Amino acid sequence: MNQIAIVGAGPGAMDLMTIRASNRLKEAEVLVWADSLVSPEIIRLVPNECECIKTSSLTLEQILPILIERCKKGKKVVRLHDGDPCLYGALSEQIRGLADAGIEVEVVPGLSAFQATAAAIPAELTIPSLVQTIVISRASGLTGKPEREHLDALASTGSTLCLYLSARHIEEVEKTLLKHYSSDTPVAIGYRVSWKDEWLQIVPLNKMASTSRERGLIRTTIYVISPALSNHHHRSKLYQPSYNHIFRPSPQ
Repeated sequence: MNQIAIVGAGPGAMDLMTIRASNRLKEAEVLVWADSLVSPEIIRLVPNECECIKTSSLTLEQILPILIERCKKGKKVVRLHDGDPCLYGALSEQIRGLADAGIEVEVVPGLSAFQATAAAIPAELTIPSLVQTIVISRASGLTGKPEREHLDALASTGSTLCLYLSARHIEEVEKTLLKHYSSDTPVAIGYRVSWKDEWLQIVPLNKMASTSRERGLIRTTIYVISPALSNHHHRSKLYQPSYNHIFRPSPQ
């Protein structure tokens, strides 16, 4: 059966791609890529003779025939997404469409923006006795969300909350979050994290919307809302002298 690789480019920087993703690009004969979201420097990895097709102006109904036609001609086809294809990448509908044409899919994961943001701060998002859960979601836009996943419900857990695709709705988001988090809860706002024009700042929750508007942020922005970003003295048991486990048994 023919196969297409759907590859995650990671957050932006070429050296944050996985080795497997890099290898797929170097082998590509046809590249179908999200040109509005993937750094152009990453595209330099493909061979000079590779056919490169931009998708920023195309619909799924236009993209799928391109993938299918090139694949059935025996070409090595790479469909390149920003970040990780499993997150907000319309992955499932592409897999279904390709499966209907008898084409298998290899998915190559990529580092996601919330991970790159935490690393750039740098910060741990899961602090013992403070927060141990990460919620990845988005504001309700045109796509909509299931009723059980409304922001009110997600924020009520007090977890580390990573919001994608939410800059256009940030006033409403801030208002909702203030019902559940204190106004001084740290929020990391990241724009094009790991790109050359990256902008990253930590602000209190009650300044999230105003800061976003001052910066003119409407896309390629991630918000990480978490008490884990504040100063704390919580410590994991894992490396404490009093904590024993199979690899560090108690002294006899």
